[in-house]
Amino acid sequence: QVQLVESGGGLVQAGGSLRLSCAASGRIFAINVMGWYRQAPGKERELVATITNGWQTAYADSVKGRFTISTDNAKNMVYLQMNSLKPEDTAVYYCNYVDSSGGYWGQGTQVTVSS
Repeated sequence: QVQLVESGGGLVQAGGSLRLSCAASGRIFAINVMGWYRQAPGKERELVATITNGWQTAYADSVKGRFTISTDNAKNMVYLQMNSLKPEDTAVYYCNYVDSSGGYWGQGTQVTVSS
């Protein structure tokens, strides 16, 4: 089992920045994919960014150049640095962890960007 706890969400003005953190605990394998997803009201959950085996990153087109995903493997942490935030980035952001045993989700953290 893997437990994920997100933090760092909040209210920010357009153009501002936030840094989300996700603490992973339990049985963490070195070979894994960690990622951030988001879900806006009335919309489906969508992928924001992923990091594979602690180094290979991928981003949704909508956040490329603005968001950066990173990990601290020693602390089992994954981060999402969000810059130049836009009102359309408003959503609940979820941390995700996947390894050979399955996938896990955090409880989510709300990000609200005001115009």
